[in-house]
Amino acid sequence: MSEATLRLGAFLGVLALLLAAERLIPWQVPRPLGWRRWLPNFGLVALGAVTVRFLMPLAAVGAALWAQSRGVGLLNWLEAPAWLAIPLTVVLLDLLIYWQHRIFHVVPWLWRLHRVHHADPEMDASTGLRFHPIEIWLSMWVKIAAAIALGAPPEGVVAFEIILNAASLFEHAAIRIPPRLDAALGWVIVTPSLHRIHHSEREEETNSHYGFCLSVWDRLFGSWRGSWAGELVLGIRGYRAEREQHVLPLLTQPFR
Repeated sequence: MSEATLRLGAFLGVLALLLAAERLIPWQVPRPLGWRRWLPNFGLVALGAVTVRFLMPLAAVGAALWAQSRGVGLLNWLEAPAWLAIPLTVVLLDLLIYWQHRIFHVVPWLWRLHRVHHADPEMDASTGLRFHPIEIWLSMWVKIAAAIALGAPPEGVVAFEIILNAASLFEHAAIRIPPRLDAALGWVIVTPSLHRIHHSEREEETNSHYGFCLSVWDRLFGSWRGSWAGELVLGIRGYRAEREQHVLPLLTQPFR
């Protein structure tokens, strides 16, 4: 099975499970726009995939294959065995995405790109796909550089990409996890209730909980809050109107 087929199958499987879960164990918060946000949210990720496909010479997995064939990168130099190199790649790339996410909140022009993701006035699994194509393109360059510098095994990069996509869908899902289970999971991974804090309109809450998969990075680097204060209001002021939830306004939003 090819890497692209494996990734697509995993993505569709996780998405289908979460869409079903959103109906079976829904987060009890009104979502008036609901599925009407799906077309633009899915449209952005499709445009991002096209941007990467046609404007980049190779993706992160291709970079890892190139580095492996030439013995480039830290893990190749150390001749790390696969049982160590693959999980280490997943953990270190997750740490990299944590810091990338944090930087996108700090640098003004990067925030304008990332704000498209935060401007979703509701949250469900489709929100985990809502990233501006330029942000997707920039993120791929970061992963390419990391894959080469680390000498990441291609299997580790594939595993990370699958986990990252699944984690993004899961943590944005409009599902209700029993509190005790949610608390237990939250010690290891980012759960929907933890990530919702990050989508609050309050700046101090938006600038917290940057983790995508492992929750340990927020605890280690001082960006952990644990809960939101008062009523949780999602989105960005000035961008909640339905007219803003279409592909063209989302594409032009960073430049307006």
